[in-house]
Amino acid sequence: METKNTVPLWLAVAITVCVALPFGIWLEQINPNLKSLPIWASFIVWAEYFALGAKPSALKTIVPAYFLGVVAAAIIMVGWAVSSHQVGDKVWFPGDVTLFISCFIGFCIFIYAMKYFPVTQVGSLCYFNGISMMLGVYFTGAYPMQLLSTTSPIAPLGDWMGPVMAGVWALLAGLLGAFLGWFNVTIMFPRPVSAAPETKRQPVGV
Repeated sequence: METKNTVPLWLAVAITVCVALPFGIWLEQINPNLKSLPIWASFIVWAEYFALGAKPSALKTIVPAYFLGVVAAAIIMVGWAVSSHQVGDKVWFPGDVTLFISCFIGFCIFIYAMKYFPVTQVGSLCYFNGISMMLGVYFTGAYPMQLLSTTSPIAPLGDWMGPVMAGVWALLAGLLGAFLGWFNVTIMFPRPVSAAPETKRQPVGV
């Protein structure tokens, strides 16, 4: 059974983008202690939804694989934050040596561990996107760093809370992206249509 979209793709995408925009521009206006979600990360997960078939069943792969990728990157960055604070190394900038070491050890472990999690094999794209989106959110500061100020009740937890907060924001952006993918397809209202019957050709000369 073939399907035909009631709403064209170009219009559905434009509507979906407008649905996403408030999360990227209004959150910190509503609460100055927050940070608007990095919807560029949401758009990556949105694309994953289409890459994995554009069906709700794809979310069973996207969400856990992306989640594990974010968690892996957050653990690596926490390891760097803790070790650099203890060692105080510097070649070009503080902590650069421990950053190399943390990334080398961390990625060896978490990429090797993929073999033990079937969802990270089927959803390897989502897993690696989770890693890259968390690192992108962290290194661009696209998370609510205001919550880590000296006046914040969680400030005494230390600098390692930065990667944790970046991971939370990357996860929230990913969940928004998963919703956007589902929403985009849903508002096109695909409906089943019957395939046109094949016409049989008459033999020549009959």
